[in-house]
Amino acid sequence: MYFCMVIKITTMIFYFSGCGNSRHVAEALSQGLGDGLVFIPEAARENQYDYTLAEGECLGFVFPVYSWAPPKLVLDFIKKLGLAANPSYVYFACTCGDECGYTEKIFRNAMAAKSWSLDACFSLQMPETYIGMPGFKLDTKENAQRKINQTDAAMPGLIQRLHDRERFSAMVVGSFAWFKSYVINPGFNRGATNDKKYRFTDDCIGCGQCVEACPLKNVTLENGHPIWNGHCTMCMGCYHHCPVNAIQYGKATTGKGQYVFNHFYV
Repeated sequence: MYFCMVIKITTMIFYFSGCGNSRHVAEALSQGLGDGLVFIPEAARENQYDYTLAEGECLGFVFPVYSWAPPKLVLDFIKKLGLAANPSYVYFACTCGDECGYTEKIFRNAMAAKSWSLDACFSLQMPETYIGMPGFKLDTKENAQRKINQTDAAMPGLIQRLHDRERFSAMVVGSFAWFKSYVINPGFNRGATNDKKYRFTDDCIGCGQCVEACPLKNVTLENGHPIWNGHCTMCMGCYHHCPVNAIQYGKATTGKGQYVFNHFYV
């Protein structure tokens, strides 16, 4: 049995990020709106799901799109999230390499299950980070910087719309959205988040940066080298943060380079 503290909040942004793209957006929203930030994996580790939202306050979520849907860990957190009163305004911002499929529909269903309504949502194209399958690759440095610049340019207007509590949807859905979000995504969650393909090469220096980078604390060091413990969301943070590129995911990542927010290794 555990006891969970009820935290009193005014306006709060719950966010998840593995390589920094969504963290950058969450921090910009926090600064622009004056909202506090809660890192979803940390709250989940501490069994902190209960919050008291002040009367008339709003609730925000920021996360990357994983295989054309919200990450399963975000949806699982929302299922357990408890508020003493329904929020008056709910929004989400999601980051994606190119398109987000039916992320909005899936998130709306998650809100409906809580008897909450979704008032606003928008997607922002940010540099690609998922390269765990053949055919997936990072953006070029120039294209990655273009995406970051476009996002930074869009943020002031989006923050104003949220501040005004405007109801809007600005999502890049893309083609074959139903198939991608409702057929490919469940397969991704079942099989592609398996961490058994992760390995380290002889270049590993045992620095532990992969341990620090993992938002789920799924990576630990054993005899000075990383091991993965079966609780992976496939953010690929361990791979991208390795300073000597000693972590690989099967053969899919070989020679593909690395990226963390605003740092390019391609």
